Order: sequence, then structure tokens, then C-alpha cells
Amino acid sequence: MAADTRVVPMTADHADQVLAIYQAGIDEGNATFETTAPDWRAFDAAKLAEHRFVAADPAGRVLGWVAASRVSDRCAYAGVVEHSVYVHPDARGRGVALLLLGALIASSEAAGIWTIQSGVFPENTASLAVHARAGFRVIGTRERIGRHHGVWRDTVLIERRSHTVV
Repeated sequence: MAADTRVVPMTADHADQVLAIYQAGIDEGNATFETTAPDWRAFDAAKLAEHRFVAADPAGRVLGWVAASRVSDRCAYAGVVEHSVYVHPDARGRGVALLLLGALIASSEAAGIWTIQSGVFPENTASLAVHARAGFRVIGTRERIGRHHGVWRDTVLIERRSHTVV
């Protein structure tokens, strides 16, 4: 990855690029159960402002993004978030996802979050591999957890437990 790629907090200024990258991932068919990216208002409301970042090149082009949301309002789960990470098709294989996951891990641990989790389609081997490099482990497979374009799909439940938040 280019040394001049920078990770910055995601803002409304990044909205169009973030949602375009999201839609590209959706269109590929192995990133999410969603079929269309939400509008910025819905996306913004669903993601925790302090735990969302973009990786940008020197020209300001967004190469990828990561964002987290609460898994529950119950106090027992206050330190657990679910995340998504997406990389522009042209920027894949350059370490962007790992850089973004590092930013999310740092921000979440600073906030006292002890677990970051996600569900990944088993066919998304690149995502599973980068998450493993970032310290995530496989918890198990949720079989036929949801329908995607009329087909039952499994997800692999992954999590990263903090080594510093205890």
C-alpha cells in the first residue's frame, strides 16, 4: 500500500464515495445480505460516529471504509460492536482493509469496547483472511441464517476480543 494513504474519521464529505464502495460490494454478491446501499442519512444514523473511518489517497479519493454499530442496547453488551469493512475494487490487495481494521481496533479499545464481531459469507475468503491477520477468530458458522436473492446463505461469525480491555 502506498505510504501516503491516510486513515481519517468518516464524515458526510465522504458520503458519495463510501456509499458507492458499499454498492460495489453489494453488487458483487458476497459482502452482505443488503441489496442496495442506504442513503447517507440512514447509514449515518446506523453507524457509531467515533468508530468509522475512511482510507484516502493524497487526492482525497476514498479507497475503503470501516464502520461499527451497536449489537444491542442491553448494558451487558455495551462493549460489543458489529463492524463492516469495504474496499474499492481498484484498491484491493494493497493492505487497505488491514489498515482500516487497525484504526477500528484502536478506536474501539480506547472507548472500552472488548469485542468486535461480524458475519462474513464463507465465500468471501479474502475478508476472512484479512480479518484473521487482524486478530479475529472464527466462532462458528451460522447455517442458513438468511435469504439472499431467494437463496439461503450461511455466515461465518468472527470476533476479535481486546487484549487490553478486560
